[in-house]
Amino acid sequence: MTLTIPFDNSYARLPNSFYARQAPVPVRAPQLIAFNTDLAKVLRITPGEVQDMAEAFAGNTLPEGAEPIAQLYSGHQFGNYNPQLGDGRAVLLGETVGTDGLRRDIQLKGSGPTPFSRQGDGRAWSGPVLREYVVSEAMHALGIPTTRALAAVETGEVVFREEPMPGAVLTRVARSHLRVGTFQVFAARGQLDSLRRLTEYAIERHFPQAAGPMGLLRAVAQAQSELIAGWMSVGFIHGVMNTDNCSIAGETIDYGPCAFMDSYHPNTVYSSIDRMGRYAYSNQPGIAVWNLAQLATALIQQMDDKEAAVEEATEIVHAMPDLLEQHWLTRFRAKIGLVTEEDGDRQLVSDLLARMAQNQADFTNTFRALGGDTARDQFTDPQAFDQWTDAWKARLQRENDPRATMMSANPVFIPRNHRVEQMIQAALRGDYAPFHRLNDVLSRPYEDQPEAIDLTRPPSEGEVVHATFCGT
Repeated sequence: MTLTIPFDNSYARLPNSFYARQAPVPVRAPQLIAFNTDLAKVLRITPGEVQDMAEAFAGNTLPEGAEPIAQLYSGHQFGNYNPQLGDGRAVLLGETVGTDGLRRDIQLKGSGPTPFSRQGDGRAWSGPVLREYVVSEAMHALGIPTTRALAAVETGEVVFREEPMPGAVLTRVARSHLRVGTFQVFAARGQLDSLRRLTEYAIERHFPQAAGPMGLLRAVAQAQSELIAGWMSVGFIHGVMNTDNCSIAGETIDYGPCAFMDSYHPNTVYSSIDRMGRYAYSNQPGIAVWNLAQLATALIQQMDDKEAAVEEATEIVHAMPDLLEQHWLTRFRAKIGLVTEEDGDRQLVSDLLARMAQNQADFTNTFRALGGDTARDQFTDPQAFDQWTDAWKARLQRENDPRATMMSANPVFIPRNHRVEQMIQAALRGDYAPFHRLNDVLSRPYEDQPEAIDLTRPPSEGEVVHATFCGT
């Protein structure tokens, strides 16, 4: 059987200024680590022989219909504008329209240098590839918009970071790879024809109901607000919310030094490159607004009536914090069993979170335990939880089935940092069993799986992951 991908490549039909045509650079000895059969079915992909798929998803062979390109973009990195970034270690093979009618990109990440590599080797080592595979698929199962993993391949080559590491390539699937930075690069260069064409393309592909550039801005504000509320609800910290990592489609993209919180604290940071805490857990909503303001600045450049555009864009950006708050409160109401809305709900949630922070309560386990009777055990001082419960239980009396609400809003399983690290270390020894086990368990995060209860345990003192690292 031959690997068949029904490509229909709309981005490659845009002007050449949007990308560089770039084939993946072949690797020495590709071996397939994983192939996502369920996702392949949605994409209408027909699998081939194992080695044929390893060759294709490593970039050694191109499936029929592929038109490989590296996309151009720029972006603010930790608040500083970089005028040209682009796909420095990724190649977009093309797009498919799935069985659900959605168009998606298929991209090889770690496929070798491109014109945008900026002295980099264009490669990825296996640790970040496996991390992104596990975490992105876990996010999908949690119900949070995300890029997904179609395949992971060993390259048989060495990648040099702090030390020699085994190389790997990830096949990533996304609604698109359009970023805030994709708009920024054309606006900064004054290439208004390209900016207008990109705006039209983004509206047609993602938000066909949007009316013009400001309609697009409103749609992105809505999509990003829903996304960030989802992150907050599961204790996810992206780690690098630069504008080049901000998806127009409202998906989680670029799982570099990402992490999930164990003990709750609003100022939690894991990313080794986030030395000032710019992208700390509690800062993520504000950064999303900041990123939207950068998109607004870019979109305005194409408008004939700049004064009116600035006024409308300002209104949209200033409205985003309220959007974020609404989506956040909807998520966290559900986490404590509430569906109806009452004025005191925000304070009830905030009071619980403050007590969790003071008592080193595990974020995931505490919320899940609210549906039972063991949540107080998560607190160093259980009385801190007891003091909160009277108001909470009184509020639950006005709900229909609060336990069912909590069970569907609070996962049992997340990809805990120490388990991901243990999985990577096992893979470096040639043992992929922990990788496959994590993927299996995390595909059903809201189900009680007694045989996997060990994956709910917070890290011991010696297992705590204090910092996470970018694959470059």
